Amino acid sequence: MLYSIFAYDVPNSLSLRDKVRPEHVARLKELNESHRLILAGPNPVTDSTAPGDAGFSGSLIVAEFKSLECAQQWAAADPYVKAGVYERVEVKPFKQVLPIPVNQF
Repeated sequence: MLYSIFAYDVPNSLSLRDKVRPEHVARLKELNESHRLILAGPNPVTDSTAPGDAGFSGSLIVAEFKSLECAQQWAAADPYVKAGVYERVEVKPFKQVLPIPVNQF
């Protein structure tokens, strides 16, 4: 099943993000290589894809996991969580409607 992972940054998280970004992205690449990642990316603080020093307010990941518990465990082990980038993380079941998933046919 799919799960959405909404993560909310602490204020002024950019320097923390920069320190552990390689490990964070490596985990996302593992999900992608196993064809379980639907989308992932940060939420810029400003209305721009390149917010500069303004940084990011959080992140969204939608991925496939065996259960809610597995998704929660995966999210809790994220390097951004361990480094204190995120002040909170919400994991919820997610039902993709559009675009129509390839495996739905």
